[in-house]
Amino acid sequence: MQNARPTTPYPYTTVVTVENYLDREKIDRFLTRHFRNYTPQRMQRLIRGGCIWIDDVPAEPRFRVRAGQQVRVRLIEPPDKLIEAQDLPLDILYEDENIIAVNKPPRQSAHPGGNYHDGTLANALQYYLDRQTPLLGLLRPGIVHRLDRLTSGVIVVCKDHHAHRNLSIDFQSGRVAKTYLALVHGHVADDAGEIDAAIGRAAENGLMSVAPTATGSKAAVTRFRVLERFQLPYSLVEAKPLTGRLHQIRVHLSSVGHAIVADEFYGASHGEHLLDRQALHAAEIAFTHPLTGDPLVISAPLPVDFQQAVEPLRRNRG
Repeated sequence: MQNARPTTPYPYTTVVTVENYLDREKIDRFLTRHFRNYTPQRMQRLIRGGCIWIDDVPAEPRFRVRAGQQVRVRLIEPPDKLIEAQDLPLDILYEDENIIAVNKPPRQSAHPGGNYHDGTLANALQYYLDRQTPLLGLLRPGIVHRLDRLTSGVIVVCKDHHAHRNLSIDFQSGRVAKTYLALVHGHVADDAGEIDAAIGRAAENGLMSVAPTATGSKAAVTRFRVLERFQLPYSLVEAKPLTGRLHQIRVHLSSVGHAIVADEFYGASHGEHLLDRQALHAAEIAFTHPLTGDPLVISAPLPVDFQQAVEPLRRNRG
């Protein structure tokens, strides 16, 4: 269902202060950072149309902004690259004026793309954010990191470009701690350990691989700890990726002989009776708030399908 709430009619005027790190940025680039649902071409048209002022001086396309300046923006038409807003359930774990942390259910894509054009987390968040602003599309959900469609758990989204920029830098610098729970095949011998194996793309099937023949390999490190070993040949493992490679935990656990249950790409051909999607859950994320600097630890409870997979294993311990 689309958002049918009344909105402030156009034109709509708002004022934005230039941040220090955007000092000397061209005016059109500055605007597209703040109004992410508008294309650069649309912003250039607004500049030429006299809808943008910098410290009460009409802006020109050649202008560059300076830190601390006040940029007044007169929006006269709706955004031109708006994500479709859809009224879908959201399990919000944390929210403030800059960020939202959501418990993503399994089978939901983070963002439209490929075979999934709607019903995504981004569609739901656009609807949610539209209800916090006077105009549809004034905010655009900035998904900082991704979870595979079949992986459940906590995912952090930024409401504004400044928070998105700072948190993205922290992710790239390895300053964000992520903890996953995985149900794997076999009894993991070591109580804890570290898998240090570069990951690249296998030429034969395009999947990610630790094989020496994989192309474009990059360093990848995952720490793990066994939480439970069951009588049947399964283990519940806590995994902490220290790097951020595609499918890293799935590839690393499979490479040491303990593939995640029901992993269609890197898993074994048995165990799917326990779960009909990969048994991987993003349980916790710890990071510094991108604007306030406060430490945050956000946890997502284990989803029902994962709990139902583990419970019979616990009952069969004998």
